[in-house]
Amino acid sequence: MPNKKVENVEETARKLLNERGVTVNDIAELVYFLQVPYHPDLKMDVCRENVERVIAKREVQNAILTGIGLDVLAEEKKLEQPLQEILERDESLYGIDEVIALSIVNIYGSIGFTNYGFIDKQKPGILEKLNDKSTGKVHTFLDDIVGAIAAAASSRLAHRAANEE
Repeated sequence: MPNKKVENVEETARKLLNERGVTVNDIAELVYFLQVPYHPDLKMDVCRENVERVIAKREVQNAILTGIGLDVLAEEKKLEQPLQEILERDESLYGIDEVIALSIVNIYGSIGFTNYGFIDKQKPGILEKLNDKSTGKVHTFLDDIVGAIAAAASSRLAHRAANEE
């Protein structure tokens, strides 16, 4: 008999993204930002479809649940020191947030690494908002996860476009 809790992983991951202020459209805009230079006729519905397909993967859902869970614990000041302070500050040498993001990026091949690195440095759209420390919210993991989903969706889109040529 299937486990109801496991069946709800995708639903919960999507709900958590929305609760943290991230929509599929926000991530699709990042995909568009990454891919429109290579596909000038790119439509947002194609970007959204690729984001939806990435979020449908269990590895991605697990990363969302884990990352947001840790961000929330940090906001609630429920972590031990020094981890509490490290996550609150999003310390640059921490790196575990990027490791989780790279587990998403790996799903669609090496092009995801370059997409992720570029978008992580540029911080367009929702990534700029998630990196705003003045809100009191902790998004140490979420900003990297969102960037990784966009990078993976961009990779998926690029692979599909190359196969159509």
